[in-house]
Amino acid sequence: MAEKSKVLVIGATGYIGKFIVEASTKLEHPTFALVREGSSVSLDKQKLLQRFESSGVTLIYGDVGDRKSLVKAIKQVDVVISTVGPYSLLEQINIIDAIKEAGNVKRFVASEYGNDVDRTRAVDPAKFVFGNKAQIRRRIEAEGIPYIYICNDFFSGCFLPSLVQVEDTKVPPRDRAVILGDGNTKAAFNKEEDIAAYLIKAVDDPRTLNKTLYVKPPNNVYSINELVSLWEKKIGKTLERVYLTEEQVLKNIEDGTRAEKKFYSIGHSIFIKRDQTYFEIKPSFGVEASELYPEVKYTSVDEFLNQFI
Repeated sequence: MAEKSKVLVIGATGYIGKFIVEASTKLEHPTFALVREGSSVSLDKQKLLQRFESSGVTLIYGDVGDRKSLVKAIKQVDVVISTVGPYSLLEQINIIDAIKEAGNVKRFVASEYGNDVDRTRAVDPAKFVFGNKAQIRRRIEAEGIPYIYICNDFFSGCFLPSLVQVEDTKVPPRDRAVILGDGNTKAAFNKEEDIAAYLIKAVDDPRTLNKTLYVKPPNNVYSINELVSLWEKKIGKTLERVYLTEEQVLKNIEDGTRAEKKFYSIGHSIFIKRDQTYFEIKPSFGVEASELYPEVKYTSVDEFLNQFI
């Protein structure tokens, strides 16, 4: 059996980063986490870092903006996975430059974790964020760095508790659901632990080299109408459905708060422009995770919603 790659996670204490660290250790990869000095100040992060260390993770103190510490960290590993947040996307140019200088990386995974940014028709503000992600892709390719692009559509933990409502509720609605468009466009909803497991499975797989890894397990692909119907069946109650036209969604983007603009622009991309489903995944550019790794026991949307009954 080939030796498993050493994995460095940048942004390891962030939303998706912690799941990727845990998946890497679970699948027995030597795992490293780049941690800023002072990241252990908050109690939650301190506990998380202690948990990392107890599971065998090597903590490396450094910063994306510190070239010397970045190169030093990268030289210790084979695979670099970035999970930096949306406001730090272009800082990944520093990671790319450091990878180029180090010269030993077999795969780089840039921070995406959503739509395929090369196949989007989004409006701002989502368009701006997707454009930054696409800019990082072009830089990776220009430098000839081996990569995996990861497109997992929705995080279940972020969007399923509210049934994709603008209100960030902790439980699904029981009276009324606002639906973007006609409600029939489908998207994938994936639990964060499953996304991480698929990604770590892919880092040593020759089939994923310089490809986009799409996470679209068949039991997790739903339209909003189907989601609402599934929830209605679980609670034994019919919800009022309010449908927003494209014109209404665009008006909400124009007039909304910062959070509303973000929500509706992403929703417009996915449920009105069909940016997650209008194209076919072709072997020339992509692979689907659940087809490659049927052994991963992912959590279905149906199972995920049971916790809220």
